[in-house]
Amino acid sequence: MATACGVDFGTSNSTVGWVQPGRPVMLPLEDGKVTLPSVVFFNADDDDVTFGRAALADYLAGYEGRLMRSLKSLLGTPLMDGQTEVAGRALSFRELLGQFIRELKRRGESAAGREFDAAVFGRPVHFVDDDPAADRLAQDTLAEIARAAGFRELAFQFEPIAAAFDYESQIDREELVLIADIGGGTSDFSLVRLAPSRMARRDRRDDILASAGVHIGGTDFDKYLSLVTVMPELGHGSELKNGSAVPSSYYFNLATWHTINQAYTRKMSAQLGELVRDAREPQKLLRLQNLIEDRAGHWLAMRVEETKIALSDQASVRLELDRLAPPLALDVERDCFVAAIGALVDTVGGSVARLLADAGVRSEQVDTVFFTGGSSGVAALRERIAATVPAARRVEGDRFGSIGAGLALDAVRQFG
Repeated sequence: MATACGVDFGTSNSTVGWVQPGRPVMLPLEDGKVTLPSVVFFNADDDDVTFGRAALADYLAGYEGRLMRSLKSLLGTPLMDGQTEVAGRALSFRELLGQFIRELKRRGESAAGREFDAAVFGRPVHFVDDDPAADRLAQDTLAEIARAAGFRELAFQFEPIAAAFDYESQIDREELVLIADIGGGTSDFSLVRLAPSRMARRDRRDDILASAGVHIGGTDFDKYLSLVTVMPELGHGSELKNGSAVPSSYYFNLATWHTINQAYTRKMSAQLGELVRDAREPQKLLRLQNLIEDRAGHWLAMRVEETKIALSDQASVRLELDRLAPPLALDVERDCFVAAIGALVDTVGGSVARLLADAGVRSEQVDTVFFTGGSSGVAALRERIAATVPAARRVEGDRFGSIGAGLALDAVRQFG
């Protein structure tokens, strides 16, 4: 059995893969499930720290504390060198990520019944768009955190390449494959030549024709859906009595997973009190004020996320927001969602077109488009990607397991 594992530390969910004789196995990390949501909750009532689904359950149960989600989005940003307040003490974001990576390692080792000293970590094609220095810093920071968590030997692999390795283990002939990995924080693509005869090669650089990616993913879709549906009901886009607009920063912080906690500061509460008095529609600002006082921003983001997921299969979804004061119910149409993310879809589609051009490959030469990643179910995005290679057949990967399985296979090649 392999002595190393593959770690997919994701924006929304994380996995650990391991190769047992001849095949990759995704290790169960929580309640028999192979995914661990990338969430940490600091429970002030019980003076405890919980992770994954347990963290979300504690938060929704109303325990006093601090919920942190989309931790990966901090890498490569100035926030990474900052800190936040937890239970009256300062906690650095590096320490926060370290706690989650250590827990991920511990759970993987417990499920496998052995220690892992070596790992191949997945990484997006770009942690940070158009900034190579910040991108290198993001990987270096993750490497430092992983080593501090107990991984002595480390390697990194592009996440779409890892997904390609997983798909390659399932085919019986050579194919030119477009890997489309749509995750919580990034959309990554690779054009790879795959074949059973190539699997044993340690060096696969000649098989990778091109890779590309943009910092757009599921959390961005959540954000823009929230901004056009829910946030106007809390005052986004409304005016003060003097004719000026209500500041949009409150709404952007609440609609963005990794900045929600910034809305809970004392300064923000004081400002909101003044805005309520000066607003032309004070009832909307009161609703916002009550939401922030209840620290229900993550609850709201979860409800929007659930709506986004449901719109993949339904033309209209009833969004019940019973924790708002007063309660609110909205009918959200798929067309509204598609319009809200239109610019994002265009950007992702442009990335795929550039990828083909960089590789010098015509669209009709691509045999297969392989979809993976938790956000690959967004219909508008899938159709845009597929339209770029209309002759290619579509294959559905394991949305949450393909990358981890491919990283496990790569870990065998690199570490044995």
